[in-house]
Amino acid sequence: MLYKHFGKGTEAGNNLIIEEIHESTDKGVSIRMTPLIISTTVLTHLFGGSAGREGTAVQIGGSIASYLSRLLKLKKVDNRILLMSGIAAGFGAVFGTPIAGAIFAMEVLTVGRIKYDALLPCLYASTLADLVCSACGITHTHYHIIYQDAHTLIGSLGLNLNLSLLVKALAAGIAFGLAALLFIRLSELIKSTASKYIKQSLLIPVVGGGLVLLISYMLNTDDYLGLGVNTQNGTGISIVSAFESKVDSFSWLWKLLLTAITLSMGFKGGEVTPLFFIGATLGNSVAVLLGAPIDLFAGLGFIAVFAAATNTPMASIILGVELFGGEYLLYYAISCVLAYYFSGHKGIYHTQRVEVSKGLKNN
Repeated sequence: MLYKHFGKGTEAGNNLIIEEIHESTDKGVSIRMTPLIISTTVLTHLFGGSAGREGTAVQIGGSIASYLSRLLKLKKVDNRILLMSGIAAGFGAVFGTPIAGAIFAMEVLTVGRIKYDALLPCLYASTLADLVCSACGITHTHYHIIYQDAHTLIGSLGLNLNLSLLVKALAAGIAFGLAALLFIRLSELIKSTASKYIKQSLLIPVVGGGLVLLISYMLNTDDYLGLGVNTQNGTGISIVSAFESKVDSFSWLWKLLLTAITLSMGFKGGEVTPLFFIGATLGNSVAVLLGAPIDLFAGLGFIAVFAAATNTPMASIILGVELFGGEYLLYYAISCVLAYYFSGHKGIYHTQRVEVSKGLKNN
């Protein structure tokens, strides 16, 4: 309702910002996007919607950047770079990962090609945004991979290499890519089905909210509502718990379903933190199945499902290094790249363009 009355032209969110970077229209992205996405994300979380904050931060950064661009009457090329810097700032600030934020802002625009002309502005914006958050006393959740392995490659770098574990990471990467593909296709299906059968658009979020609550009631848990980083009592299933002990084998699937319903039926928020939950819990389950370290594979799933769903493998590998350390860089790379290839060309951002094919027959 808020978007219908006050936010016409801003409903597309991140997709609108990506499209504006590609096309750089005179109209730009309305500054109204900022208060609207903040208020609607708060409402989504308040009522238990399964959504994150990254999309919100990116939209805040992008809409403010677009406003400043119009205010300063920048040229199209400068407008593009400023918008990308806004995306980088939002991502870097939310997760405390400035380097990944800068790479993400450049990589998310097109599949298969990165333009580095905005690298320095994006890195500057992402780093400054992270520093401002730190100065304001804002902290980020820390995830730990405690697993240690005696096998190492290139001693000076301390990179771990265990061939048996590498094969398991390869298999897990395929599973992560297929999970991302399922999320993308299911989200599209839910959105099209809701639009087809619910003629009154204002009823779509009502029905969606009802479905989320009904499924949660049937599962007898609220672990899959909200962000999912931690649970209220500290004993349920969350991203943090996925690094520490075995979780329910299908927890990733329930989070995937509730997130797809939430974001496809009118609620606002980010997709990324739920993708982290899906990936971490799936990685946990795959680790149990393959006899692999739970914390390491939760970390691999964390970054690889995100890489596959957003088509940003390079940013995701760097995200892994910034969040978990660089010792298992080879495993990050193999999981993210395999997941990226097995997720197809489509991603969660439909205005993302395919510049270079992945070499897949199927989209």
